Amino acid sequence: MMTIAEATASLTGPGGQFEVTTTDEVDGMPMKVYKERLPNLRFVSEVFGSAHGDKEFVVHGDRRITYGDFLAEVNAVTAWLAAHGIAKGDRVAVLSANNPQWCATFWAAVNMGAILVGLNGWWNTDEITYGLNHSGSRVLVADRARYARLEGHLHEVPLLEHVLLIDPTDLQGAADGEAPGVTVAGYEQAVREGSAGNPGFPDTEISESDPAVIFYTSGTTGRPKGAVSTHGNMVANLQNTIFSLSLSALTNPEASRAGDGSQPVSLLTSPLFHVSGCHSTLVVGFMGGMKLVIPEGRFDPEKVFGLIEREGVKIWATVPTMIWRATEHPARHDHDLSSIVSVAFGGSPSADELQRRIRETFPNVKATTNAYGLTESSSVATILASGSSPEKADSVGTPMPVVDIAVADPVGRHLAPGETGEVLIRGPIVMAGYWDNPEATAETIRDGWLHTGDVGHLDDDGFLYITDRAKDMLIRGGENVYCVEIENRLVEHPGIADAAVVGVPHPELGEEVKAVIELAPGAALDDDEVRRWVGEALAAFKVPTYVERHEGKLPRNASGKLLKNVLRGEGHVSFAETM
Repeated sequence: MMTIAEATASLTGPGGQFEVTTTDEVDGMPMKVYKERLPNLRFVSEVFGSAHGDKEFVVHGDRRITYGDFLAEVNAVTAWLAAHGIAKGDRVAVLSANNPQWCATFWAAVNMGAILVGLNGWWNTDEITYGLNHSGSRVLVADRARYARLEGHLHEVPLLEHVLLIDPTDLQGAADGEAPGVTVAGYEQAVREGSAGNPGFPDTEISESDPAVIFYTSGTTGRPKGAVSTHGNMVANLQNTIFSLSLSALTNPEASRAGDGSQPVSLLTSPLFHVSGCHSTLVVGFMGGMKLVIPEGRFDPEKVFGLIEREGVKIWATVPTMIWRATEHPARHDHDLSSIVSVAFGGSPSADELQRRIRETFPNVKATTNAYGLTESSSVATILASGSSPEKADSVGTPMPVVDIAVADPVGRHLAPGETGEVLIRGPIVMAGYWDNPEATAETIRDGWLHTGDVGHLDDDGFLYITDRAKDMLIRGGENVYCVEIENRLVEHPGIADAAVVGVPHPELGEEVKAVIELAPGAALDDDEVRRWVGEALAAFKVPTYVERHEGKLPRNASGKLLKNVLRGEGHVSFAETM
């Protein structure tokens, strides 16, 4: 076995499988890249996906789909899109729970050079129409439950031309009268129509700088921003992930012995509209010949235990919330969970207690990994490898080989190890920018560095520690929640004069939403009315769990900024803050 440093040098040095070089081909700026990098996502699909043939790729409910059958469906959807005028650069949106149709639509769009728009499945009507209009999507693939939020509002999305329903019921006149320019059809009907003539892969020219997806992040100004990942971004993340697997095999004796030569089986529980689900599970799994097991419906630990037992799941990469729920569930010992050998999660330091619970629940776990990344970094930027020293357990690891990490002060000066500042990321994983938002792009990406809004420090060995968030944001159940978005909605109510939103710690969700409101003179609102008001405009995970009424004016400094440390009970209004 090698040390992490030795294995990294072997893999990334001259002649190594992941040899790193420097190029100025990306926006004219010097950047570390893999010398042998894949050209685009269609290459992954056509070369690697096709090679897996009769292996099972997706298991979902009663459906078991081989790679060959899946690619036939992908090419059929591509052919249907092309027949309906969709071409390179056009946007194809998906609004659905995780399912095979989501996966196939992704590959169908990116293979032809179209741009897949992943809409958040928790969004409500206003957020959905905003995402469709902002992205200019011409096609929407949706499941019935989420499409129901859009029915009656199609006329608000003038650029939308086609809706494909994954689970249609009665489609007769579905858009008549409301939006006569929109056709609503069944997804399976589109597959049948597209299959005529046995279509193959498209031959559209695709470069690594071409956009592949738009994934939305909650916006600090109250509206979501569409982060654009290019083909190059997603391929870089793919090769980073394969590198980390190779590194683990070289440095962790238990992990290297865990493989028995059979097909890897992975449990897909992260939403596909998140980079962790799409970029780091769907794309990675497709190249690696994995079988992806997708649970139906809402996350239920006991159902997941049954799937692990039935399908022999070996790998589970998800968010800490789901891991906590699984490791605390009383039925965890009623199932044979011995097939799980690897658990990965991101979004928080890997606490010793969580590590203990993982190994107690999954007795054959050989490797646990933690990672750090953002939608804007096309998934993973750093990883805490399974062979890392135990004293580093509260870090999020070291940068991927083609990623640079820096910590900077407010004026952008890079700081020395041990000094705390904003975390910056540079490399081929950094998004191209925010869709149709050059101002936000310029603010977030400066001189090639992605300004994350997270606060942390590097140690002398290059391990990154995340200690706080500079942005006014909390994370609930793996979903980023920008407080200003909720605050803007709250103050639109005539009975609310001012509002602040803060996070309340929760053992499973990470944080829950708390609204602190200042009522208008003479107003009286109960908690349920406040929640209903927020829920009418924003997704359910943004609705406050707690509502507190503040006596008098909310504390603000002289520039008008809310003093949330005071509202959290962590401080007081100082003289300097009121200057």
